[in-house]
Amino acid sequence: MRPSKLLTVLLAAALAALLLSASVAVPILCRPFYYAHIDALRLTEVTPWTEQEIRQAYDEMLDFCLGKGEFSTGVLAWSDWGKSHFEDVRVLFLLDLRVLAVSAAVFVCLLAGARLTRRRPGTILGRGPGFWAGAGLAAVFLAIGAWAAVDFDRAFVVFHTVFFPGKENWILNYQTDQIINILPEVFFRNCALLILALLVTGCAVLIAGDFFLVRTRKAKEKTT
Repeated sequence: MRPSKLLTVLLAAALAALLLSASVAVPILCRPFYYAHIDALRLTEVTPWTEQEIRQAYDEMLDFCLGKGEFSTGVLAWSDWGKSHFEDVRVLFLLDLRVLAVSAAVFVCLLAGARLTRRRPGTILGRGPGFWAGAGLAAVFLAIGAWAAVDFDRAFVVFHTVFFPGKENWILNYQTDQIINILPEVFFRNCALLILALLVTGCAVLIAGDFFLVRTRKAKEKTT
């Protein structure tokens, strides 16, 4: 099979997009991750709501952000200002899920196309697509993680400034948009830590897998 560096670049890009979007999707789709925070952060003690009411508010808010139904937060009060923020959040959540689906489809199509045209990923500086996808993502997000660890409050503000440009509707009033009372900053910090952990683990797997594949290919070439 003929090696193709272009195939390597395309596969690396698809793998990077797939790993990133999948890592972000985990805390979005895994509701038990939030539920575990209810007891851990003593939300039923520091707010006037029961665990069932908190779960209902979170579930209804998340359903809306995933494109299901109208906006609501159970028995918790909300305003049009707060709703407009979650409309923006919905755009980002659905975008991430679309990137996940498209990058997975592109990756599969690239592999299928390579098999049909009898091509294989070529090496760039001795490494394949898994290495470059993993190394690139790891370098970027370890740097971001280190910065956030030093000053999470500043990172939190910058994140919202970047992803909600020109808007201030992400600054919610705890009295008129009570959902913010059950979404403390520590929860968002833990979401960021989970995403970073998944990314680093995924990057390590990609890099290790690339070393294994390159070594195996070289061993086969020596025996033929």
